[in-house]
Amino acid sequence: MGGLTVYAKLKKLLPNENYIYFGDTKNMPYGEKTADELMNYAKTILEFFEQKHAKAVVMACNTTSSVIYDKIKDKYDFKIYPIVQSCAKIIADLDVKKVGIFATNATVKSNVYKKEIQKHNSKIEVIQIACPDWVRLVEENRKDDRAVEVKVKQMLDYKPDKIVLGCTHYPYLIDTLAKFAPKDMFIDPSVYFAEFIKNDIAKSTGHGFEEIYASANPVQFMRAGKMFYKMKEPPKLFLG
Repeated sequence: MGGLTVYAKLKKLLPNENYIYFGDTKNMPYGEKTADELMNYAKTILEFFEQKHAKAVVMACNTTSSVIYDKIKDKYDFKIYPIVQSCAKIIADLDVKKVGIFATNATVKSNVYKKEIQKHNSKIEVIQIACPDWVRLVEENRKDDRAVEVKVKQMLDYKPDKIVLGCTHYPYLIDTLAKFAPKDMFIDPSVYFAEFIKNDIAKSTGHGFEEIYASANPVQFMRAGKMFYKMKEPPKLFLG
């Protein structure tokens, strides 16, 4: 569901593109999965997009971008846009000395945010803290200020200039996060990501077509997803 944060921004910037969205509700949360599991999920989804003749695929998941992107990026005829690698250069260009990353266990373990940011700017110090419980807070639309406060205070001990919300679910928590640190301290990478894709795609070739799929519980997906994007009808159930 977190990918809807990217989709909503991308559709606003490129309203005439044709879109197919896939929400893997059956296998979430990705942040606790092994690399092999993530690879299997990705293959299923990318093959589905291949059958749909996609011209490009947006990997709107920090975990898969971090763990498996490099292994699959050249295996398909379409271009794949990974959120971490696409945003790292922009983050590296910011006038900051120290950047914090909130992300899933898998993303933090991969160390990709740090590697990618420091590849472009070796002077930036990168602090990474895993927040494994936050995805379920968003997916289940629950409030738990304490679970957020603990992680924010842990991060603030390092005195970062900015904090990257390194999971597409986390922007939903911005009002809670802002209780414990200034709102403008937090970076939502989906804003940078959507702009990056818009600039890379020279011209829209569609007419605003939209098709949304979920691998399980499509009605629940629509209900919970409205915090990010209002769907006109429940997603189609993916049976592949």
